[in-house]
Amino acid sequence: MSEQVLIERHGAVQWITINRPDRRNAINEAVIEGIADGIRQAGADGAIRAIVLTGAGDRAFCAGGDLSPTADGAPFTVDPSQPRNYVVNLFKLMEECDLPIIARVNGHALAGGLGLLCACDLAVAADNVTFGTPETKIGLFPMMIMPHLMRVIPARRLMELCITGEVLNAQEALTAGLVNHVVPAAELDAKVEWLLARIVDRSPTGIRLGKIGFHAMRDMTIRAGWEYAQIMLPMMAQTQDVREGMRSFAGKRAPKFTGK
Repeated sequence: MSEQVLIERHGAVQWITINRPDRRNAINEAVIEGIADGIRQAGADGAIRAIVLTGAGDRAFCAGGDLSPTADGAPFTVDPSQPRNYVVNLFKLMEECDLPIIARVNGHALAGGLGLLCACDLAVAADNVTFGTPETKIGLFPMMIMPHLMRVIPARRLMELCITGEVLNAQEALTAGLVNHVVPAAELDAKVEWLLARIVDRSPTGIRLGKIGFHAMRDMTIRAGWEYAQIMLPMMAQTQDVREGMRSFAGKRAPKFTGK
């Protein structure tokens, strides 16, 4: 059996590919663990500046949980001795990841696949992709991915999607804020590379602390956010990356960030 998740490094970018095109890159426990391993490896490598998450082939980014009757490690099973579902563990890992995670949406993103997309920091999609939460068509509701969906999609639009199970096309997903960019399928890789080029030479420290602050303040009241921000900004100013950024700005040269 081929590997269900491929992990490849291309320069300063770690690519993680769900490799189950025959199952429309459906999720099982092995897939979730493979994605998690790729994220951990990238986080431990000081030379990596970004992560790309995608699916093999061109039919699906990820079609959600594997619904096959013979599926191994489907996300609907419960182990009483392990109260935390492995999907939730992955979402927590993605949020805590220091590196920006970009979804390369090469095919349909449905159910749990839409949750994976929303757990990423940025997303670039092909214009022939559809997005949706069809769980009600089989008697379910997108419970596991709801926390991420609620942070990306406006409430009434999300409720309609969840109740009806209907899908969005790529342009509708762009309008709803699900993705950052939509391009013809033939231009998908070029657009991903264009986005990566605007990330890999930025300050790793600024991005790392910025992600921490973003997720922390999103769950705060505005007053708590002000208090948090006025502590975080002076702390960030003490980093080596900020000092290098200031020196390079004054010297009119490109900065050489170390991530410290």
